[in-house]
Amino acid sequence: MDADSRGRRVEIETTGGPIHAYRADPEEGIPLRGGLVLIHEIWGLVPHICDVADRLAAEGYLVVAPDILSNAGVTPDIGADLAARMSDPDPAVRHEAQPLLREALSGTHSPEYAEWAVGVLTQVVDYVDAQGGVDGRIGAVGFCFGGTYVWALAAEDTRLKAAIPFYGSAPSAATLADITAPVLGIYGADDERIISGLPELTEALSEADVEFTPVVHSGVGHAFFNDTNAIAYSADAAEDAWVTTLAFLGARLR
Repeated sequence: MDADSRGRRVEIETTGGPIHAYRADPEEGIPLRGGLVLIHEIWGLVPHICDVADRLAAEGYLVVAPDILSNAGVTPDIGADLAARMSDPDPAVRHEAQPLLREALSGTHSPEYAEWAVGVLTQVVDYVDAQGGVDGRIGAVGFCFGGTYVWALAAEDTRLKAAIPFYGSAPSAATLADITAPVLGIYGADDERIISGLPELTEALSEADVEFTPVVHSGVGHAFFNDTNAIAYSADAAEDAWVTTLAFLGARLR
């Protein structure tokens, strides 16, 4: 959390022990539009995610961004360092950082971690749902790693009324039918690994009767929304995605 952040750190009790989160509330006088669970990228709960939470709060949402990577060994400080290395303009720096990134994230690849993370996220939904004025208007937004966990949370928790994964991989087809929330998927056309599976995903979601709206931005790739990533960021695509996100949330959380 940087000095300009308007939110605050909170501790949320879960069955596996407390976790830390960043909470941002609308300023006094702004009507509460609902509550959001904001799920970070593979860098963890870094200042960029706190900034996104602040921006959503300024639009009238109570936003809670849980830290689900520190328990796996990737603290915000470690994540910020890795993010800086992986977005360095020098290809040699990025190359040297790749094994460090793989090692740091090795603990997140197990089924046990995924089960723990989804369980924690459902308890974050509990926390959001208990806040005055939310009234069941709950959505989830996530980026990359967090986008994948938006899909997983939507398949697990029917309380979600809106799910917005930015360039996150969907869960296996077996869980798609469990999703009840409308989903807005936001992608970069040059994000080949994710885009290659989009037709199959769209068909599977249609067969599962899940409302799915994919939006693909041309000329950009993975992580185009992250304004701290000098390599991937696109101001135009990010602004378009922001407008689309707010419109979707406004319609679904009324």
